[in-house]
Amino acid sequence: MTQLRDLTVRAQDGTDINLGRYEGKVLLIVNTATGCGFTPQYEDLERLYQAHREAGLEILDFPCNQFRGQAPGTDAEIHEFCTLTYGTTFPQFSKVEVNGEGESPVFTWLKAATGFEGMGSSAKALAMRAMLKAQDRHYASKPDIKWNFTKFLISRQGEVLARFEPTAPMSEVEAAVVAAL
Repeated sequence: MTQLRDLTVRAQDGTDINLGRYEGKVLLIVNTATGCGFTPQYEDLERLYQAHREAGLEILDFPCNQFRGQAPGTDAEIHEFCTLTYGTTFPQFSKVEVNGEGESPVFTWLKAATGFEGMGSSAKALAMRAMLKAQDRHYASKPDIKWNFTKFLISRQGEVLARFEPTAPMSEVEAAVVAAL
């Protein structure tokens, strides 16, 4: 069975990176976008990274343009936006697809390990549910990534510990990260 450490991805600068280099680290893998209502989460992600990277946290950023074209631009343009606007310093990879025929093997692996459990009950979550249901009334029964800024927490042993939808409070994400460290 394929493990995360067996997969290779392309960094935003075009180099191939084997994810085995992150073995022994706690990972937070995120599909992101630069033109989304959730894009300000980059600020929270960078704060989380700065607070916990010395303890072994790595955040792996995978831009994705599959949701209403909200990650336009080249990999270099996306990287420049993130570093200049949000001061991001965590690893960023080339733009990927997270659903469908062309999806990244990383997201195939993540979705096989954990399914969709709902958006929560906040006002944003209710709005997301209504939008998703209008697009596909069976959306909740599929493990597909629903939107930008879905996060997966991976243990030091390479196991998926949790999936956080973009509507999950960052305090909940951080508490799970701290517990995993």
